[in-house]
Amino acid sequence: MKMAHTLCWIFLLCIHCRLWTGAWSKGTIHAKDKSCPQGWTRLNCRCFIYQDNQRAFTDAESVCNILGGNLASFHNFVEGFSIVGLLFDSGYNGTENIWIGLHDAIEDDDFIWTDGSQVDLAFLQSNFNFQPDGNGDCVFFSGLGLTDGSCTDEFGYVCSRDLLHS
Repeated sequence: MKMAHTLCWIFLLCIHCRLWTGAWSKGTIHAKDKSCPQGWTRLNCRCFIYQDNQRAFTDAESVCNILGGNLASFHNFVEGFSIVGLLFDSGYNGTENIWIGLHDAIEDDDFIWTDGSQVDLAFLQSNFNFQPDGNGDCVFFSGLGLTDGSCTDEFGYVCSRDLLHS
């Protein structure tokens, strides 16, 4: 039953990504019409890249910083499911865990994005099945949505950078 639920969730993610990504990614950029670096995917005014090399959370954030961004944040349904679509387009099979930039390592139950943007926990809980269990401080995509785990675990990760500030 759990596997069927997971497969159904992944299928729905794929459908939503295909429906939303095309129209949304054709947004207009007013900051000198910048483009994403080679290998990155543009979603409106942001660029995203999936890195499949396994790293701990802080190491993954450091690599994203070197690349000019942070571990990925997302703030609406379209961004979140577009990131999932990017993962699948990059060869992700839905069974690996993938770091994003959400954590509560500074203070328990006070989640923050590594890029400093606002966190909407109600949105993450209702749309991405995020139910922090307190067993870890760093958040990742799993086959069932978002979950928290040990920041020292090594997973692939998604970086994002803002085109307007790059």
